[in-house]
Amino acid sequence: MGGILIIGAGQAGASLAQKLRAEGYGGELTLIGDEPEPPYERPPLSKAYLLGEMEKERLYLRPPSIYGDKGIELRLGTPVDSIDVHRKTVMIGADSLPYDQLALAVGSIPNRLPHAVSRGLEGIHTVRSLADIDRIRPRCSRGAQVLVVGGGYIGLEAAAVAARLGLKVTLVELAERILSRVAASETADVIRAEHQAHGVDIREGIGLECLAGDRRVSGAKLTDGSTIDLDFVIVGTGIRPDTRLAEAAGVDCDNGILVDEFGRTSAADVWAAGDCTFFPYRGSRLRLESVQNAIDQAEAVAANMLGAQSPYVPFPWFWSDQYDLKLQIAGLSTGNDRVVSRKSGAGQSHWYFKGERFLAVDAINAPRDYMVGKRLLEMAKNVEPAQVQDPDADLKALLKA
Repeated sequence: MGGILIIGAGQAGASLAQKLRAEGYGGELTLIGDEPEPPYERPPLSKAYLLGEMEKERLYLRPPSIYGDKGIELRLGTPVDSIDVHRKTVMIGADSLPYDQLALAVGSIPNRLPHAVSRGLEGIHTVRSLADIDRIRPRCSRGAQVLVVGGGYIGLEAAAVAARLGLKVTLVELAERILSRVAASETADVIRAEHQAHGVDIREGIGLECLAGDRRVSGAKLTDGSTIDLDFVIVGTGIRPDTRLAEAAGVDCDNGILVDEFGRTSAADVWAAGDCTFFPYRGSRLRLESVQNAIDQAEAVAANMLGAQSPYVPFPWFWSDQYDLKLQIAGLSTGNDRVVSRKSGAGQSHWYFKGERFLAVDAINAPRDYMVGKRLLEMAKNVEPAQVQDPDADLKALLKA
């Protein structure tokens, strides 16, 4: 028989493989990745690595030799062509690999510009993979002009690094403001001001109509009719779950690969973990795009593949580094109807409520506020808006109340 195959050699796939071995699985274990590099961290790609502050080898999650030491076969640079869930095989070119159990940790893929906008021109980049950043780095000479499309975290982080490298940066966001879907206007105001202080031209309520150039992009027309000259484009308009293999195999998908609370898909002996999944959460379903979710869900699925029957219940938290701002987020602000702001030394925090129920916190250079908010959520302890709004109030006391 074929043991366990894992498709996807990213954070989730690597964590799943390591956890299987840690839990005592001694059978055949193969980790398949379509990129040529061993599993690596993605968050530093568009920050320290693009800035030249981190060598490629430091991105690797573990020394490459450790996989062989643990009996994990790495098959890198190996795109999977198809999965037959009835015959329990995975096709890679002419090779048919049998499996006893299969885990899909295929992650997500970046949204790209429609052809009517991009016109097939060269010089349009995403910031998802190591290869993406290696293509961008030679373009980042001081004074070069870059257009960043998208005012979410991906676009803003890319804009921050480009500005630090001395590029002339224009960022367009079609929505009325940056971070409109993921953060309060109070949080967006702080981040916008920091970008503008570093010379980034942020244009909100304005999108990209089309690019111009002869083979390579050299300019852009925006939806307000204005035009700009540029040397290259970074597209940061979000990501979507990679469901291509799963859908072709007949595995149920809807906004991701559908899994139950244990990580099982609709196909027998097929599991999934990480960005690609849409899983049960508090009576609904949720898809989380975060490193911590990729690790935690993968480890839960690994245990369940070995018979644990342990439901996965995540606690969402995120972060974003831009210039000297460290934004830390705990909880999910979806459905909030009130935001309470609090000064905290040189930083600040914004607390989200629905009625009187505490949902989430954004902390900007306010690590204590973040840690208290995170612990309150983990402990399922509520807090009243007035208790956090007072800058003289002792937040830690709320944990003991």
